[in-house]
Amino acid sequence: MKYTLRQLEVFLAAANWENITRAAESLSMSQSAASSALSDLEKQFDIQLFDRIGKRLQLNDFGRALRAPAQALHERAQELELALSQQSVAGRLKVGAALTIGNYLAVGIMSRFMGEQPEARIELEVANSSTIADRVARFDLDIGMIEGEIKHPELEVIPWRDDELVVFCAPGHPLADRKQLDDDALLEAKWIVRERGSSTRRTFEQGMSNLLPKLHLLLELQHTEAIKRAVEAELGIGCLSRLTMSEAFARGSLVPLALPQRKMARRLYLILHKKKYRSAAIKRWIDLSLEVFQQ
Repeated sequence: MKYTLRQLEVFLAAANWENITRAAESLSMSQSAASSALSDLEKQFDIQLFDRIGKRLQLNDFGRALRAPAQALHERAQELELALSQQSVAGRLKVGAALTIGNYLAVGIMSRFMGEQPEARIELEVANSSTIADRVARFDLDIGMIEGEIKHPELEVIPWRDDELVVFCAPGHPLADRKQLDDDALLEAKWIVRERGSSTRRTFEQGMSNLLPKLHLLLELQHTEAIKRAVEAELGIGCLSRLTMSEAFARGSLVPLALPQRKMARRLYLILHKKKYRSAAIKRWIDLSLEVFQQ
């Protein structure tokens, strides 16, 4: 074999960081050792994997084509090493979850997973759906959990469960006693909504498409809890996933508002890179997700 796993590690780290110094630091190597490993790999096969732009390394077409199989081989080697040393196939799993999922669903799956595999290392990153999709596409995350469908040529999208948005207000708000809201009420209200680019915001805009230019969007906030607190303070009315509202509705700090003419349903999805090696840990995470929450 003309290459080593260490050379593949350096190649993958360099592809991730686009800088040999940072790649070396991530692998606890000296810069010279990392540079030599990458140079030796290219010389052994008479290839070039990166375009050198100053201190920046940018994958060329050939390097991009090799990244996925190199990543899969490296992960299989890690899985084998762990199985040999710990008699386990749990390994390390990097999960990305959109904000609603990360705050209200993913921890439950993580608890089940770690109950089965207590030696497993789970890293959970929470961000908006587009960020999670980008990081899965770059192999920064093993699996993603997103809100709303996304189309990406390199991603496999697995339907997971249904969700819907609900409009709500504080119990002391003037709209709280209305049995249902018509368009005039929606236009008169002040709205506190999620930020642009989030799946929740896109679903809201689709549901309100014909009224959107005239709506009074008072605040745009990134965090669900911040929106709920602002609505509780009677600054306006909000619109969030029903998954996030059950506790507030149960204790009466917020109340749902009926909009029978507005449908704001969406689906949640699991996403993986199409070329991602499905380790035992990834397979089990998918199985648990579908088992616990399939609708």
